[in-house]
Amino acid sequence: MSDFLPTGIQLTYLVAASLFILGLKKLGSPATARNGNIVAAVGMLLAIVATMLDQHVLNYEMILLGLAIGSGIGAIVAYKVQMTEMPQMVGLLNGLGGAASALVAVAEFWRLLDSSQAIPLDVNISMLLDVLIGGVTFTGSFLAFAKLQGLISGSPITFPFQQPFNLLLLGAYLVGSAYLIITPDSLPIFLGVVGVSLVLGVMFVIPIGGGDMPVVISLLNSLSGVAAAAAGFVVMNNMLIIAGALVGASGLILTEIMCKAMNRSLFSVLFSAFGTGSSSGGAAASGGATDQSVRSIDPEEGAMMLGYARSVVIVPGYGMAVAQAQHSVRELSDQLEKMGVDVKYAIHPVAGRMPGHMNVLLAEANVPYTQLYDMDDINPQFDQADVALVIGANDVVNPAARSDTNSPIYGMPILEVDRAKQTIVIKRGMSTGFAGVDNELFYKDKTTMLFGSAKDMVAKLVSEVKQL
Repeated sequence: MSDFLPTGIQLTYLVAASLFILGLKKLGSPATARNGNIVAAVGMLLAIVATMLDQHVLNYEMILLGLAIGSGIGAIVAYKVQMTEMPQMVGLLNGLGGAASALVAVAEFWRLLDSSQAIPLDVNISMLLDVLIGGVTFTGSFLAFAKLQGLISGSPITFPFQQPFNLLLLGAYLVGSAYLIITPDSLPIFLGVVGVSLVLGVMFVIPIGGGDMPVVISLLNSLSGVAAAAAGFVVMNNMLIIAGALVGASGLILTEIMCKAMNRSLFSVLFSAFGTGSSSGGAAASGGATDQSVRSIDPEEGAMMLGYARSVVIVPGYGMAVAQAQHSVRELSDQLEKMGVDVKYAIHPVAGRMPGHMNVLLAEANVPYTQLYDMDDINPQFDQADVALVIGANDVVNPAARSDTNSPIYGMPILEVDRAKQTIVIKRGMSTGFAGVDNELFYKDKTTMLFGSAKDMVAKLVSEVKQL
């Protein structure tokens, strides 16, 4: 039995790691994402049980108590959080993950210090890296949450000699780490290194604009995985190393997808103070170009354009998410299909605040996955579309990204709705998007504006379409 238990634990770890990978694979498609979550959760349960057996944990009362409290809080938060606030929730979870990893390093250092055991060099380096990455993830994620939630200004926060101060903090961390490698039993220096790491997290996030916070949260998600992997090296747990590495890699891939979708480099996101949501010129500042006019319509006219079309492409955006209009959009789609209209949905990777945001919202309204088209697949089809219906999207449909070399979003891949025969844009007003630039689409001859709340306007469109 004593020989079987270690072998069984390692086999369980292997199965858990396989389930993690399979779960991540399934998360790549809206159709299988829910099953992917379940598969990965089963893998984590197996990993936890195996670790408890491996470490000979006999007192399960506190573990079960923590499990009950954490599960209760998680269930309540997940139930109550709005889809538009999902990046904030991810930011909080990233921060807690980073804090947990850093605390593992702190606890292990304290344990080794109390036991008067010599701290191996590899464990010492792993602890120092864990403290740095976990501390930066913790404070950086909570600050990103505060910016997105509006608790502090979303604008970049800068001050004189900011970069020299950051270099000074980094130098202090390196000096403290070098001292601990030579003299690993200094508790005050170790706590000082922890403090510096926490401050570095704050300094990392404050100069970044609120419009770029989703990218930062995705990067911090990757860092939380790296911190977990470092914690795995600290406690010599292979499963934690594998799980952390998978989270780190997937978070970095997601970050790259978001940067590519905005035609921005990660360096630009982190250091250019772009995407504050503020205007970049007089026209933007006034909420629209003063020397151009737009053509507005009412729901009755919009319903006639949609009802007598052969092909309609619906483009959901952040405005649809804020208004919680996805169910009304599904109802409109169903009504148009009854009239023989071919309806498709065009999904831009950053149409919401994170990749997959629109997919999840539409899945919530039971929109068939076969009607959802990625940007690369739908763009060639806009030429054949009679009407493109844009609901609350802005920067991701701005033709300036394709034609205006002076625009800050020039080169960003967009949904080319301006190629459709007619375009209807549902929007509350003429305000700019996160990029802070005016949208050329609104002033084109083939574009009509339907002003109002996305949910109200779509509901009125449904009512008018039924009367055709």
